Amino acid sequence: MRPALPTETPIRSASDPAAIEDAAAILDAGGCVAVPTETVYGLACDATRGDAVAGVYEAKGRPRFNPLIAHVDGLDRAQRLVDLPKAALELADAAWPGPLTLVATRRANTAVSDLAAAGLETLAVRWPRSDALTQLVKRLDRPLAAPSANRSGAVSPTTAHHVKDSLNGRIHLILDAGPCPVGVESTILSFIDPDRPTLLRPGGLSREEIEAVIGAVTNPVAQPTAPTAPGQLSSHYAPAAQVRLNAEAPHVGEAYLAFGSHTGSGAEHCFNLSNSGDLTEAAARLFTGLRALDGKAETIAVAPIPDTGLGEAINDRLRRASAIR
Repeated sequence: MRPALPTETPIRSASDPAAIEDAAAILDAGGCVAVPTETVYGLACDATRGDAVAGVYEAKGRPRFNPLIAHVDGLDRAQRLVDLPKAALELADAAWPGPLTLVATRRANTAVSDLAAAGLETLAVRWPRSDALTQLVKRLDRPLAAPSANRSGAVSPTTAHHVKDSLNGRIHLILDAGPCPVGVESTILSFIDPDRPTLLRPGGLSREEIEAVIGAVTNPVAQPTAPTAPGQLSSHYAPAAQVRLNAEAPHVGEAYLAFGSHTGSGAEHCFNLSNSGDLTEAAARLFTGLRALDGKAETIAVAPIPDTGLGEAINDRLRRASAIR
């Protein structure tokens, strides 16, 4: 039986060995724990247990056709779950642990639950740069499913308190390691067709970094209505306010998500992703900025962001946040 939910979800240090042990016990019993990674906080559960995965769906209100990522503690475990071609192995060797998710064909008889894989014959796997999550996978000797630790479709959490604001009383424990250094989700690359690696979702590892290792990658042909990997829904990462993109300046009454020289001078509510125009800093502050401005105005105007490097991932998130919903 899964453990009962607390009225008040505790926050404990991810560097505390006792907290890690307690988190492992909760996960082993089918509960869910928010765990810090380099990208955003993930809501971890035992990926082999359908009831545990259902608990994450319930906590998040996540669409059940949207598959989850199986998090591992190394390449060996990933290869037990999916069939990775040579290019994928080369990329994993270069980029793991880190903000990269690989999608490939599931191996026969893998223990990952069909609910976590959304009934697909493919599976997304990732080894994050997270001591806490790596330790938990090793202790359980099982992969952990870990979507972002927030209500589905809402702004992703980059601090433990973001998680608590969204999921207090709906999950069992939050492990705190401070702000996430990357701040946007992992890049998702598909090797379903081994000869045609496809960028399903831009993220914390840039296209340029990937192509430096394996050569050119393609874009998906069309936006799917039934995703083959996490993060493909058109309306996602959305604040309650409407979002207006590529705004050189805010209109009267708008909040402004600024960047570099586009400072939003005169806006009553303004948050600058990076005063110096640094895309790495902007990525790490993106969700914090959306949270800070949400509720301050009916519309958040967003400054133009260069569509290079991490800017591609930032713009991907912002387009989803601005989608009609």
